[in-house]
Amino acid sequence: MKTKIVLWGTNEKDEKLLVAIELEPNDNKIKIYTFPEAIATEEFYNQMMNLWRAGNNVQFPEDHQVIEKELSITENILPDTIRVERTDLINRAKTEWHFVVLSSKLHQSYKTELEDFRDKVGKLESYESAIWDEMKEFWNKIQAQAREKNLFRGHAEELREITNGIFDSLKALKKAMNKEFEDISKNNSSQFFTILEKIEDRIEKGLGLQPIFNELKSIQTDFKNSDLTKTDRSKVWKRLDGAFKKVKEKKFGSSAPAKSGYERANRRYDGLLSAIGKMQSSIDRDKRDMTFQNKRIETTDGQLEMQIRQAKMKMIEERVRSKEEKLADMLKTKVELEGKMEKEKKREEEKKVKAEIKQQESKVKEKIAKDIEAKKEDMQGEESKLEKAAEQIKEAKKPKKKVAVAPPVADKIQEVKEEIKSAEPEEEEVVAEAAPAEGDADSDNNGLGKAAALAGGLGGVAAVTKGENIIDAITETIGEAVENVVDTVKAVAEVVEDKIEEVVEGIKEDVKEVVDENSEAKTDTTTKDDSDVVAEQNSSPEKTTSEENPSSEEE
Repeated sequence: MKTKIVLWGTNEKDEKLLVAIELEPNDNKIKIYTFPEAIATEEFYNQMMNLWRAGNNVQFPEDHQVIEKELSITENILPDTIRVERTDLINRAKTEWHFVVLSSKLHQSYKTELEDFRDKVGKLESYESAIWDEMKEFWNKIQAQAREKNLFRGHAEELREITNGIFDSLKALKKAMNKEFEDISKNNSSQFFTILEKIEDRIEKGLGLQPIFNELKSIQTDFKNSDLTKTDRSKVWKRLDGAFKKVKEKKFGSSAPAKSGYERANRRYDGLLSAIGKMQSSIDRDKRDMTFQNKRIETTDGQLEMQIRQAKMKMIEERVRSKEEKLADMLKTKVELEGKMEKEKKREEEKKVKAEIKQQESKVKEKIAKDIEAKKEDMQGEESKLEKAAEQIKEAKKPKKKVAVAPPVADKIQEVKEEIKSAEPEEEEVVAEAAPAEGDADSDNNGLGKAAALAGGLGGVAAVTKGENIIDAITETIGEAVENVVDTVKAVAEVVEDKIEEVVEGIKEDVKEVVDENSEAKTDTTTKDDSDVVAEQNSSPEKTTSEENPSSEEE
């Protein structure tokens, strides 16, 4: 929050004024500076707005006036003689500055308390945990006020620095005390080690184990009440526990299975309950004996007998008192053992839970390892498959060898050519006509029709023009069909390689059939004059099947 305001206003004569208002929170006062328009130049106004409001010093002109007054929540900040246009700014400053004053007072109060703490810590000769606790509580109170923003950031930082200095002084005292405590701990631990070393020698020599055991119990009591650091206490306890175990091993042997802490405590508890019961029964017997002696004293005859009974009574009373003290110790030990049993029971349960968690973790790890191994084997299988597929693709992309017509097919074609040449009439004129309807090839042109149909099935419709030799036309057609077969084989060889032999055999059979039919047609062609030969497509389903899948063998 800003504690300085600069704005324009007027006085009672309506003369323009530059008004500057400043709050002094520590004194709960307001200073109002007024500058007539004649001396409030633009340069001075900029200095007031940019420098003075930011907390810097600005040289005021000589003709300014100063009004000082107390800040009050009920009174206005400005006197009645000064009027300003921004009354909302003045009203907001009135409420905010009241909070600033209260926050400053809170800061000053905390600062005074911290100064008292610093003086108190400066006078300490040794560390006191009570003062440390007081400082912690006081600092928590400061932090709570800072979180609620009842203290400004600058005030909170100042209080933090003072508090840190006090804590540093306390830490130095604590460090010195810890050094002294460490020296005491080392001295105490060395004394325990010396005593335990002598006891261990006695155990090795096989001396009386029961006195040694009782002595170890006494050492254990002293150990609990000694000043030892955590490290030294652990070392001494390890040595003391080892001595107890050696005595038990000498006394009971090492064959007995090791028992848990809960079992040992439970066994001690059961034995203690039995001892408590026996002690209580003994005390009850003594009290009954006291009652009997009191009755006898009342009925005694002589003075001497009465004195004897009184002495006996005192003896019994002393015995009862001693037994009651022992019983009280037993009951105290019983409570301690119950607490120890409860702790050991919780510890055993925690061990079981940890063991189960560890077992589950091992199972999960084993399962993960098996899954990883299985996936690894699967990946190896997949890799082999991918490698094979890659090799197949690589082989498929290699350029195929040039496919040639099988020699038997070429021979059959040559034979057909020669046979048809021998049957050809001289100067026979052939006119190309439209292809007849399906089935006319066999009836109208006999063998030549079938040959032409076969040629059409292999390569398309053969068009025979006038003046051409029919043998040349058929030869050319068959050659083109074979070339088409070769081209088609090249295109589909990669896909139907496994059917090549089957298709080639079909071609052989078709060619053979053509040759046989043409041999029968020789007589017909010699008797017919001016016959029209028309090539059309063969409609036989068997031939179509074989012709639609032309192929040949690779060289």
